[in-house]
Amino acid sequence: MGSLNSPPSAASEIVDIRDPLKGVLERFGRPGLFVGETDSPWIPRGPNAAIRNMAFDVRNNAYVNILWIKGPGAIGTHKHRGQVWGVGLEGTFRYLEYDWVCKPGDFVWEPPGQAHTLVTDDPNGMKTIMWMQGANEYYDQKGDWVETVDVFFFIDLYVKHCEANNLPINEALWI
Repeated sequence: MGSLNSPPSAASEIVDIRDPLKGVLERFGRPGLFVGETDSPWIPRGPNAAIRNMAFDVRNNAYVNILWIKGPGAIGTHKHRGQVWGVGLEGTFRYLEYDWVCKPGDFVWEPPGQAHTLVTDDPNGMKTIMWMQGANEYYDQKGDWVETVDVFFFIDLYVKHCEANNLPINEALWI
């Protein structure tokens, strides 16, 4: 790992690393992604929750979003068919099936195949950013399957929300 130095003050001060693949990257590579506060809208998911899509990766069926539960509440029991990585941003949340509570700055990793029920008891709700891979299957309180969501579900939700609210579709979210 390199040492920490003062950041460059201008683009002209950025170090030019000689890379034999530079031409390939310029021709076929993808630029990085920055999603600012106004680059992706909050999409309501019921009266107490919303999501903000941060990235869609259709090649790997992966997607990143921020989940916001605005007050005490729950997300239905679900099973992940891929991995999930998350970081608590605001408030707290937990899973009924485990004995830990995620606070701001805490990291959560969920392996494929686990089923759990996300809840927040926090009076101010919670926000977490989640990077999910693969499908999530949702179940009702009797354990019967309700729906399956994946990257294409979230793309469809995003596009329909933007179109219904006359908002621009940010194609930079597709990575």
